[in-house]
Amino acid sequence: MFKEISPKEIQGNLIKMIADEWMLITAGSQEKYNMMTASWGFAGEIWGNDSVVALIRPQRYTMEFVENSDYFTLSFYGDEKAIHKVCGSKSGRDVDKTALTGLTPVFSDNTVYFDEARLVLICKKQYVGKLEAENFIDKEPLKWYNDDFHYMIIGKIEKVLVK
Repeated sequence: MFKEISPKEIQGNLIKMIADEWMLITAGSQEKYNMMTASWGFAGEIWGNDSVVALIRPQRYTMEFVENSDYFTLSFYGDEKAIHKVCGSKSGRDVDKTALTGLTPVFSDNTVYFDEARLVLICKKQYVGKLEAENFIDKEPLKWYNDDFHYMIIGKIEKVLVK
């Protein structure tokens, strides 16, 4: 059973959770949705709101859902890496990731998340922008790209759910 808390009440280090625990980025509706594993992103304060930045490469199927949705979720599953093995290596264009992972979708608050999560951030999309090669001052991070620069999606955290 989920309980709602404020973003400032989140327990743990979000940098560590994103980098080491990983998360699912999910968007869509009851009719159609998709999720993907992510280990890059960040959280903080912008425009007077507790916010997150999710990073998604343009070829990822989930990006289509984020583009066409007002909301997206970030969800965390502790040390459960089996979910991420599927959602980080398979495309929702080709397989039913929900069936493969055994996740139980919850359709609420204009978006979708999964009952198995230990922490869910429900976010309202506020900004989408693509990273551009010419804007990199430090060229070292360019090694991560083959001209498929991430989109940065800034989302206002509207609700935080914890188990």
